[in-house]
Amino acid sequence: MSEKITRVAFQGEHGAYSEEAVIEHFGETVEPVPCESFDAVFQSVQEGNCDYGMIPIENSLTGSIHRNYDLLLQFPLSVVGEQYLRISHCLIGVPGTSLERIKKVISHPQALAQCQQFLASLQGIATEPVYDTAGSVKMVKDTGSAEIAAIASQRAAQIYEMAILAKGIEDNPANFTRFQVIAREPVSPSDDAKTSIVFSLNNRPGELYRAMSVFALRNIDLTKIESRPLIGKPWEYFFYIDFVGSIEDPVTQRALANLEEFSTFMRVLGSYPRHRPQPKIESG
Repeated sequence: MSEKITRVAFQGEHGAYSEEAVIEHFGETVEPVPCESFDAVFQSVQEGNCDYGMIPIENSLTGSIHRNYDLLLQFPLSVVGEQYLRISHCLIGVPGTSLERIKKVISHPQALAQCQQFLASLQGIATEPVYDTAGSVKMVKDTGSAEIAAIASQRAAQIYEMAILAKGIEDNPANFTRFQVIAREPVSPSDDAKTSIVFSLNNRPGELYRAMSVFALRNIDLTKIESRPLIGKPWEYFFYIDFVGSIEDPVTQRALANLEEFSTFMRVLGSYPRHRPQPKIESG
């Protein structure tokens, strides 16, 4: 009997950075499954069409991907892993074109934002946001225009047999995206773990300070905090927190029990192995 191939959903076309994160995390034998939207990634996992989903959650230059924070709350899925990926952007055009001929550059809004300095140096060039980095390469190929270029990965250029006009065009070489792996069932790591939770509080003075003290008094390292609007209740928020520690750790369990005493809502999104070692910054 042949071994079952792991199917992992990601947003975008083949050649997207999310697909690259899938392969780095699961290995070359994985089957990456492209989806049109982040919503479709979550839906595919929930319905059992894919074993896992790979979602970008934050970028070191442009910040959080808010839609995925909202979807983590909406879907009954668990975070079971994380992956850091070094993002190195290329300017990509049809074979035979040159940088001097380009009049418009298209890509995902995050990629355009991460290459602002390079784009500003190309005087008179228009930019246009589209749904995906790899998708922008596919769009340029379909048009066949020598005056349009895309921003995407070197791998995307290879997949679509396009020409790389410039490499390493991101504004800062310390450009990483942190991805989370989602699944239908949780995992329970014991060592070197990270836990993600979401909670809400009564809108009273000192409540957030009280919530943070639950972790500070137990010397628990918070690695991320993000707030999102609580729909239907203006100026009230959900707070998403990542911290070092496993849900199996008694210290973590006591902290969460303490938080649950005064929060109006709390949910553990997942406890999972930390991605280590941290990725090394590479030049150009």
